[in-house]
Amino acid sequence: MGRPRMPNSRALLLVAMLATACSASAEQAPITGSRPFAAKPFQTSVVATFNRPWAMAFLPDGRMLVTEKAGHMLLLSADGQRRTEIAGIPAVSPAGQGALGEVVPHPDFARNHLVYFSYSSAGAPNGVVLARGKLVGDLDGARLDSVTTLYSGFPLRGGGSQYAGRIAFSPDGYLFFSIGERQKATPAQDPSGVLGKIVRLTLDGKPAKGNPLVGQGFDPAVWSYGHRNPLGLAFDLQGRLWEDEMGPRGGDEVNLILPGRNYGWPIVSNGDNYDGSLIPDHPTRPDLEAPKVSWNPSISPSSLLVYSGKLFPKWHGKALVGALSGRSRILVELGQDDAREQARYDMTNRIRAVQQGPDGAVYVLEDGTNARLLRLTPKH
Repeated sequence: MGRPRMPNSRALLLVAMLATACSASAEQAPITGSRPFAAKPFQTSVVATFNRPWAMAFLPDGRMLVTEKAGHMLLLSADGQRRTEIAGIPAVSPAGQGALGEVVPHPDFARNHLVYFSYSSAGAPNGVVLARGKLVGDLDGARLDSVTTLYSGFPLRGGGSQYAGRIAFSPDGYLFFSIGERQKATPAQDPSGVLGKIVRLTLDGKPAKGNPLVGQGFDPAVWSYGHRNPLGLAFDLQGRLWEDEMGPRGGDEVNLILPGRNYGWPIVSNGDNYDGSLIPDHPTRPDLEAPKVSWNPSISPSSLLVYSGKLFPKWHGKALVGALSGRSRILVELGQDDAREQARYDMTNRIRAVQQGPDGAVYVLEDGTNARLLRLTPKH
């Protein structure tokens, strides 16, 4: 774990000299340290338990999809009491941080029954894969038909770290896909590959027209770069894309994702390397996009939800961040060009994912074996 870092005099002088030249996007966000837990405005009930789950999603009729790290995708009834394992999932490499990862229904699932998902491919070297299949069947037996690989993170790498693989559909009909840098650092700045990038695709997995770095030596799918391990991806109520990202030792981030921007990794970070060597802080490079929220010590952000429901009116339009090492759910207020942590709620266990149910309840998926899916509703 890191600790809040104090800028040295040289860094402070540099910031002062550049203050008038820095754009708002390059300003240093306050670094958030440990803080007391807030009183919980919610009560929890246990919906179901799982073995090392990774992600979940709701279908339009209230049924749920849940993925487990080892390569299982489950279909659950709306109350969580019935389940069936979905057949037809490709082979997954679950070593290290590898997993059957994200799962998201097509925006028009009620008509086409298509499901998008990500996973770490089998074999070595390997990478993160974006795939799609058609959900057939029901709780008495279900499968994914016509599973197709839509996009793969490249170049392939050995080791089992930092795949990312989050999926978000934009209001204008595109698919955004986050790809980790596989704990290799430098690929995040390499224009020839897509590791450490967020890509913008058509719903069939092709590079979308109008991507910002075409003709500048980048792969045509790249939307933003300089990312480490982007594990949360969501659009806010204004249609802006937000991301949360694990830093090294400290320096976890929430970023407002803008087209063509460089988010700095591994050139800058508000954390340090695991071996103790220092990384320059964000203010030393005002030409690179700085985080809107930064955490020291680490909270290990695992997911990001922008709440749009009515059950919790004080959360409306704000981000809910799940924290693994932080064992909490963090409420982040999103401004026009900034963000801040508003409250931190103790969840006791590591949090892998946060989702909003059809009725506006918040669902929190724990990490690990015998992990619980919790339903959060307002206290009476």
